[in-house]
Amino acid sequence: MPAADATDPGLARILGEAGCVNAQVETVIDLDAIAHNVRILRELAGDAAVMAVVKADGYNHGAVEVGKAALAAGAAELGVTTIDEAVQLREAGITAPILSWLNDSDADYAAAIAADVEIGVSSLSQLRAAEAAARSTGRAPTVTLKVDTGLNRNGLSTAEYPQALAELRALVDEQAVRFRAIFSHLARGDEPAHPTNDLQRDRFLDAIAAAKEYGLEPELVHLANSPATLTRPDLAFDLVRPGIAMYGLSPVPDLGDFGLRPAMTFQARVVQVKQIAAGAGVSYGHTWIAPRDTTVALIPAGYADGVFRPLSGRFEVWLGGARHPNVGRVCMDQFVVDLGDNAANIREGDVAVMFGGGQGEPRAEDWAVQLDSLNYEVVCAPRGRAVRRYVGGAR
Repeated sequence: MPAADATDPGLARILGEAGCVNAQVETVIDLDAIAHNVRILRELAGDAAVMAVVKADGYNHGAVEVGKAALAAGAAELGVTTIDEAVQLREAGITAPILSWLNDSDADYAAAIAADVEIGVSSLSQLRAAEAAARSTGRAPTVTLKVDTGLNRNGLSTAEYPQALAELRALVDEQAVRFRAIFSHLARGDEPAHPTNDLQRDRFLDAIAAAKEYGLEPELVHLANSPATLTRPDLAFDLVRPGIAMYGLSPVPDLGDFGLRPAMTFQARVVQVKQIAAGAGVSYGHTWIAPRDTTVALIPAGYADGVFRPLSGRFEVWLGGARHPNVGRVCMDQFVVDLGDNAANIREGDVAVMFGGGQGEPRAEDWAVQLDSLNYEVVCAPRGRAVRRYVGGAR
């Protein structure tokens, strides 16, 4: 993906924390791709609404810009982990419903109440902390129960759930809190046919029924994550919570890309091109020896910027209209690629795409395969000197 020219009057909006168009290392976030992906997810969700998950700074894409693009494309709500994340969205002017679901009992629930942030409650201690904040502020928080149906991370346990329902019933009667929803999370959603998904659905239905026995009628219930949104329409319920799929990456790559478009391009500008002789070693330890006279390019991105050192000698970049392999070790600040016989048109300042979504470009999934990891981790990796820049979105 070539770098944009900010002087072009027809260019899509460009935003960056550093305000820099010609950064040596950058992530370019395509907000039109975000919108495209949200529209696909809305269609797959059927009658269910879409909650766009923008936790972890929008999977390292930028929570505010991604959140606004997702809402403009038809998402109804946003989801984050911490109250701080939710408050930042409010401070950026976002007024849509926001759910925060990963806080301990010492979190600033008063700040959540003040910002009209829906509080996900996963334990009795959290429910009581929300109650304490309600009494200290004189305002009723909106609470949603997260029930553990088998993932065994956060969520109300089977042992605590009845007591939580009893206490919530009393708080609702007192009008000390507003009860909105019940939700849970899948352990094996990326294995659509696995029986655990059906087991969790049944447990979820039991949890909803138990709440109704206490007279607690949720306004909505939700279970589906990205893979379930793409592959299990029977788990959509009232709302789906796509995360990685919204960013254009498949959570079940063996089943294809579902028409999604990757929103992040991780790229860097060539800082040097040089010829080396056959037999010359490259980078620390000379783990690669040139088998012939060749030309190499130096790329100013390393493991301090999110290029994993274990990728050394195992990945390619898109440069000058072709793929070129990394040779030698990835260093803290830089790595080298072999241009071979295709060096004639490569110059200092040319853009090397490490991963992106354009034709011929390596994908985040390629890195994930080499690292025995997930594309989720790969897009969360760019950091350090990498400047984030936006294209697309509002004109």
